[in-house]
Amino acid sequence: MEAAHDVRSTRDERSGDPRDLFWNGSVGDGQTMRFSAEMIVPSSVEDDFGREASASITFLRYEVEIGYEPPKGLEKLGRLVLVRESLAPIKLGDAPKRLGFKHSVKDFRSTIVKGRRHGGPFISTSSQAGDSVITIHQDGGSRGKPRPASAARAPATVVSTITGADDPTILAARREMQGWRRLALEPSALRASDQYTDPKTMDSNGRHLPAALYRVATHANNRSDAVDPEDTYARVANRLSSLTGVGAKRLAVDADDTRERLTVRMEERTGTVLPAKSLSEETLRFLALCVLLEDDEVEGVICMEEPENGIHPANLPAMVELLRDLAVDPSEPTGPDNPFRQVIVNTHSPAIVQLLAPDELLFATTELVGDPNGSPARALRLRPLKGTWREDRSTEPAVGKADILPYLSSPPGSQMRLDQAVA
Repeated sequence: MEAAHDVRSTRDERSGDPRDLFWNGSVGDGQTMRFSAEMIVPSSVEDDFGREASASITFLRYEVEIGYEPPKGLEKLGRLVLVRESLAPIKLGDAPKRLGFKHSVKDFRSTIVKGRRHGGPFISTSSQAGDSVITIHQDGGSRGKPRPASAARAPATVVSTITGADDPTILAARREMQGWRRLALEPSALRASDQYTDPKTMDSNGRHLPAALYRVATHANNRSDAVDPEDTYARVANRLSSLTGVGAKRLAVDADDTRERLTVRMEERTGTVLPAKSLSEETLRFLALCVLLEDDEVEGVICMEEPENGIHPANLPAMVELLRDLAVDPSEPTGPDNPFRQVIVNTHSPAIVQLLAPDELLFATTELVGDPNGSPARALRLRPLKGTWREDRSTEPAVGKADILPYLSSPPGSQMRLDQAVA
């Protein structure tokens, strides 16, 4: 419910209505929303009590179904209810077809997809006397009997309640999903300095960028190429210098012991030293991604909306290259130099689309479908391009390049366009 109230809310108040998460606010009988995710989880995690836990198998499929219960008594908005939840292993033999993208079997897949599961799912849902019952199954060996609980009275999902090492695979799934983040970088947050006592991990809005960069630069001995903090600062400065109009010569975090404050400062080729608050929005957004690139503790899924915002068209290739480098290289082993990360981006920019390979793209379209009441409604469909590995994995019809040419061409009424005769 807390997450539902945050949807489309302002910073100062939670005004989201859980009913708006369903079809056009309609919450008739049987209305539910379903989510599923296939994930490769860490083989070893730490529980909330500092104990190490090892997952039985690392390739999992998680499904959750959420419904709505109308208000009772003094309630005005009703509440969300857990209808079904499951966490099941994916057979290692199915990995080749499930991981359709090109990758190294020896260096990549065999090092992250491992383990085995004797038996069924780790979490399952059954019906007993008309009530949904969610059961946690033992992880293996003699870890105890299955533990059932009523779904209707559950205030949260089962995965979100697992904090100990007694259910290591479920805990690994929770840790994996806790690493998923949506970046919404804000200039005011990116420009802010940090106190010594502030968190050392950058927030999704970019706050604590100085503290995160300082930690990465001064505690990067687990990286083979970063012993001296200046090495990290130099790599970030080199990335920034690839931007047109940004003459970055040197970059560092200034640690002011008197005020106990950390501030990012960039020295231009002219010798001018600028604090973060004097840098452009474009430079700050690019800098934040550079910090994530250097931070080998940041793993999981990184989602970003419209990376072209605030970026000069000449700098879009550098932005795309940086986003691509943020993602794991599936031809190499994972580790501090190749963190296990996936990057998901949505964009309205034809220039961004043109800079991507066809197998990196999903094309968003809408089509008319029937809503639960039988009325026509528009639904989003994500369609792959023909001839890519995604076409084999998708249930949606693929689109050809001819289908997206109108999107990539000049819009109607364009006043300036290159003549074909111009070299």
